[in-house]
Amino acid sequence: MEMVPSEENQLVPKEGMFWSCRQSIFDEMKKRFSQIENASEEPRVLCIVQDTTNAKTVNERLTLNLPASTTLSKLFEDVAHKASYVNGTFDLAWGKTGDMGSLDPSSEMSLTESGFEPGKRNFLQLTDKDGEQPRIASDESGTAGSSGLDDSSQERFIGPLPRDCTVGCSSDYSSPSYSYSSILNKSDTGYVGLVNQAMTCYLNSLLQTLFMTPEFRNALYNWEFEESEEDPVTSIPYQLQRLFLLLQTSKKRAIETTDVTRSFGWDSSEAWQQHDVQELCRVMFDALEQKWKQTEQQFSPLTADLINQLYQGKLKDYVRCLECGYESWRIDTYLDIPLVIRPFGASQAYGSVEEALQAFVQPETLDGANQYFCERCKKKCDARKGLRFLHFPYLLTLQLKRFDFDYTTMHRIKLNDRMSFPEELDMGPFIDVEDEKSPQTESCTDSGAENEGSCHSDQMSNDFSADDGVDEGICLDSASSTERVLKPKVPSLNTSSLTFELFSVMVHSGSAAGGHYYACIKSFSDGQWYSFNDQHVSKITQEDIRKTYGGSSGSRGYYSSAFASSTNAYMLIYRLKDPSRNAKYLDCDDFPEHIKHLVQREKESEEQEKRQREIERNTCKIKLFCMHPVKMMAMMENKLEVHKDKTLREATEMAYKLMELDGVVPLDCCRLVKYDEFHEYLERSYEGEDDTPMGLLLGGVKSSYMFDLLLETRRAEQVFQPYKPGEVMVKVHVVDLKTDTIAPPVSIRAYLNQSITEFKQLIAQATELSAETMRVVLERCYNDLRLLYVPNKTLKAEGFFRSNKVFVESSESPDHQVTFTDSLLWKLLDRHGNTIRLFVSLPVQSPGTNRTICQKVGGDTEECSEGSKGNRNSVEAILEESTEKLKNLSLQQQQGSSTSDSQKSSDTSDFEHIESPSPSQEPDSSSVSAVVAVDNRELENRIRVASGGSDGGAYSDPETQFPGEERSDSEVNNDRSTSSVDSDILSSSHSSDTLCNADSGPIQLANGLDSHSITSSRRSKANEGKKETWDTAEEDSGTDSEYDENGKSKAESYYLYFRAEPYAQEDGSGEGGQKCVLVHVDKRITLSAFKQNLEPFVGVTSTQFKVFRVYANNQEFESVRLNETLSSFSDDNKITIRLGRALKKGEYRVKVYQLLVNDAEPCKFLIDTVFAKGMTVKQSKEELMPQLKDQCKLDLNIDKFRLRKKTWKNPGTVFLDYHVYEEDINISSNWEVFLEVLDGPEKMKSMSQLAVLTRRWTPAQMKLEPFQEVVLESSSVEELKEKLSEISGIPLENLEFAKGRGTFPCDISVLEIHQDLDWNPKVSTLNVWPLYICDDGAVVFYRDSTEEPMEQSEDERNELMKKESSRLLKTGHRVSYSPRKEKALKIYLDGGPVKDPGQD
Repeated sequence: MEMVPSEENQLVPKEGMFWSCRQSIFDEMKKRFSQIENASEEPRVLCIVQDTTNAKTVNERLTLNLPASTTLSKLFEDVAHKASYVNGTFDLAWGKTGDMGSLDPSSEMSLTESGFEPGKRNFLQLTDKDGEQPRIASDESGTAGSSGLDDSSQERFIGPLPRDCTVGCSSDYSSPSYSYSSILNKSDTGYVGLVNQAMTCYLNSLLQTLFMTPEFRNALYNWEFEESEEDPVTSIPYQLQRLFLLLQTSKKRAIETTDVTRSFGWDSSEAWQQHDVQELCRVMFDALEQKWKQTEQQFSPLTADLINQLYQGKLKDYVRCLECGYESWRIDTYLDIPLVIRPFGASQAYGSVEEALQAFVQPETLDGANQYFCERCKKKCDARKGLRFLHFPYLLTLQLKRFDFDYTTMHRIKLNDRMSFPEELDMGPFIDVEDEKSPQTESCTDSGAENEGSCHSDQMSNDFSADDGVDEGICLDSASSTERVLKPKVPSLNTSSLTFELFSVMVHSGSAAGGHYYACIKSFSDGQWYSFNDQHVSKITQEDIRKTYGGSSGSRGYYSSAFASSTNAYMLIYRLKDPSRNAKYLDCDDFPEHIKHLVQREKESEEQEKRQREIERNTCKIKLFCMHPVKMMAMMENKLEVHKDKTLREATEMAYKLMELDGVVPLDCCRLVKYDEFHEYLERSYEGEDDTPMGLLLGGVKSSYMFDLLLETRRAEQVFQPYKPGEVMVKVHVVDLKTDTIAPPVSIRAYLNQSITEFKQLIAQATELSAETMRVVLERCYNDLRLLYVPNKTLKAEGFFRSNKVFVESSESPDHQVTFTDSLLWKLLDRHGNTIRLFVSLPVQSPGTNRTICQKVGGDTEECSEGSKGNRNSVEAILEESTEKLKNLSLQQQQGSSTSDSQKSSDTSDFEHIESPSPSQEPDSSSVSAVVAVDNRELENRIRVASGGSDGGAYSDPETQFPGEERSDSEVNNDRSTSSVDSDILSSSHSSDTLCNADSGPIQLANGLDSHSITSSRRSKANEGKKETWDTAEEDSGTDSEYDENGKSKAESYYLYFRAEPYAQEDGSGEGGQKCVLVHVDKRITLSAFKQNLEPFVGVTSTQFKVFRVYANNQEFESVRLNETLSSFSDDNKITIRLGRALKKGEYRVKVYQLLVNDAEPCKFLIDTVFAKGMTVKQSKEELMPQLKDQCKLDLNIDKFRLRKKTWKNPGTVFLDYHVYEEDINISSNWEVFLEVLDGPEKMKSMSQLAVLTRRWTPAQMKLEPFQEVVLESSSVEELKEKLSEISGIPLENLEFAKGRGTFPCDISVLEIHQDLDWNPKVSTLNVWPLYICDDGAVVFYRDSTEEPMEQSEDERNELMKKESSRLLKTGHRVSYSPRKEKALKIYLDGGPVKDPGQD
């Protein structure tokens, strides 16, 4: 555009040009708006990208909403822009797992063509490219290029990296100043990390240190592995050699160490064991030496004795007589020098390594009782004992002993005192310049073979071992155990050359209970320090090294907590500064030939892995199903893995072999079709697409598919039916009303727009039924039946979906004229939909009778003896008569009874509990009960006579006690009569053969499984009267009447299906001849009716057996809610029938435990019994006495024992004899109660009293006295102290008490009770904080405050600690401090540990 000068000498557009420019801008904007408008109409693709290359961003998501026409290359550009990465340095893969197919970054295909679905979420993963992390976009422009060079300009963090879900690290190890921007990737540092298998950080730190040691690495490279002599899998030197090569040449960010640990003989469980890095160093060096000794290869002098040449030093352990100067000495070898951080009992720690070394060689004087016997003087003399260094190794290893043992708390602890260490360490002052022998010294045998790798001095004897009996070190087995013969002494080094430079600091972050190791290592190539923290490698500075000196900012005492965490140096490795010996790392060009070959093999292996990963990323993995024609015609499931470029024909062949159809069905009789397993729907077939790649047919490689594949088969004469998209699948069941059967399904396909008439024609062709008389019933969902009778209505309008089930019946029976819900067809389908199959295990024999079961399948009776048959008929006649009487009686009550508020007594017959339609029609107990009672007694007598008397009849008195009653789990025989509750109760209900009443039978109580709740504190509930709770008999049992509102028996309302047949178990006929019955029953039947139908098979009335449901883990639980249906049961559930009286209304099953307060196990199970509503505690005690005498051999006087509340294992409220269950004491099903035997008469007389269990602690004897019960009249602390003073003799002013903690008996170690309990709380009443003693059974400890604890030696304290630990473990109480059991670190030279079959 032409510009001209204005009046102000500024350039402005020439006249006329401004409007032209403006118009062009408007045109451009209009064009762009048009493009945006078109794009808005285009479908959008939502892409959700997860960046898996960085632990910080792995939980973040990048969201892009792109037009469907966007190309893949444009997608990569957009992702790179949004993630701030350089395009081309990362990959995008499908799905939520990284091993799925990757996308092509150069492809010009649109997103929809590449398998993206518009309108849905498409999940992608951003992954590394060729094992390298993506480059940050700013790095390319140079803005951040100096981040790795100018270390002083960045904020750094030295320490363990926070790793998600990594065992061995905790939040204590992270820092608020940490940032992932400080971590340099491999391309910046040039180093490779090691993957932490689980808790192998200690191993990774040592391996990285050895790798960064030039002399060790080069010597290992010079060693050549002979595969003919040894298995490479178990060769430790070979696996280390491979690992070092990968660390030097691999392009990966981190590599695995599993091959190395496998050569150690470790399995996967070893990866979850924490060990000490110094221990590993010693054991691994021993293992390497043993391995090299076993080989026949001729080594160079350096390689053959590599460990000793590099790491072994010598010192002199001497004792010098101070009178004559005579010195006795011996030579010891060492691989590391342990330095004490803080001397035992000292108040100050050593401030530096130099101080600790000076203390290490500082001699001690032996005088007094510790005098030394001098061989020259022939007497005990004062002497000086100490250590002198004779020779320092080339690689000097210092162990800072930060782990100690606190004898006050008996805990292992970690010391965090500051100890500095120099970058250059001069060891000249510590070398012994004297000759190793002198005329005044005694020649001593070299003991290096015995004490290899350790120094024996008093200063090194403070190590604490949890188990001195555990063997540690390498397991030689077949390896040679010959002692090492020391090499000739290396000439003493010049003291002026004993300068060592620091190059490795192994850091421990954590506590004595566990933590994390990482290594700070200096490279000898460039002098740069690096942090090797498992898979992460980063540059650090000298300031970061100084942070590992230790020392806390706060004022902490000498010993810290066992779990206090800190980060500090643990092992230091120095190298002697000697230009003639200091080596450099071998370059790849200088590798020996065998190493070059190994590098080539590793590269080929890595390329093969890469190709395999690429194949995996392009492999479609989808579920495959097949209805196998031979294997029981069952639907088989497998997983088909096929490359996306394989054709449908090739995939069919693979599925054919996968399903093992070779020789069963010809290949040309099989095809793959699209299948929906959830709806059992065949979506479509692939006609004419045999050569189409599977990637196109399946919509690309995805992590999961919304459909499956079905391998369909046919017979040779059949033809495959084409399945087209849009069709629906219908399973047609043919119903035969004459035989009451439903045939297996026949599958047909239809269209949703077809009419019912067309659909009937389609069914007629498939089933050869008449379409004119056909009735079609659609089952839309469970028990939802719809008759399809409108001819022109479409299938879609009738509610058809992808997969459907219909029932068809075609006959000319009159049933067509009946309303559908009243027809036989509806009843048959309704029965079919609600019938379940149950496996019922019956008792071995009926108690008191061997009566034959007279019922066949379908309800037909067998021909039994005439007498038996007559008895049975007479019993049935009596039952019919009694039922008719009861119906008439109910009608009379409705018509003529007046309103009455009187309650029904619980000690009358079950027939009296007949509820009227409304409360106003409740019968008068005075006019009705007497009549019913008379009728019941008459009925009972007639049944006894008809069944042959009570001595052998099948329907004997329900209260007859059966000695053969069966038990389930902890149940004990509990058949007995409740004297005042159920003496007149008679159960006389019977069932029909094939049909049963839905709600008939006596109604019993609920039996909750987990309820332990009993009465709340009787002090707050006293004199409140009767209180109904949710678990009382009325609410648990539901309806109590056997009749409906019209007085008609519910048995006449409707009938439910029941059919039983004998069944032989697959694993035999049951133990001891146990009988089994296969029952087909309508699950809407009540438990009461179900039990009545089982009476002929069990041989007793329904009140005399119990029903237990068996769950998958073979646990059995009793079913007692008689008014509930079997709707919670499903096909093939198992039921066990056990003999024993079932509960009646108002009864509860109770477990009785004996309380033994001074026994090691204070809770002992006695019996199962039954308590009834309205029964007093005294009555229940009277009921218990004969049972306890008979079953538990406990002969008790009623005044010599009490019952009390039981909550878990804690004793609670004492029940007084006049308390009434359900009035004063809330009782529930499966209730538990304590029985406590008294030493004297009962002291508890009133609910206002309080019973407390007290126990005296005697510090002078270090023991706890037995429990004594104290009964208080109030909740006063003063009264409690007075009572305790009275029974103990402790003066009131010296008495202190504390409430026990935890579960009864509130056990506590005598080593901890003195300081762990809250002694002498400043309160005046017991029911306030911190005591909260509001109920009986609280535990109170007390002591004499003037009594001093017993003085103990260290051995006595250790012995007492062992006894206390054993005692607390036996009583099941947790010890307050239980350190993790440490497993000894071992390296197995023979391939693995020998399993001891007798060892757990």
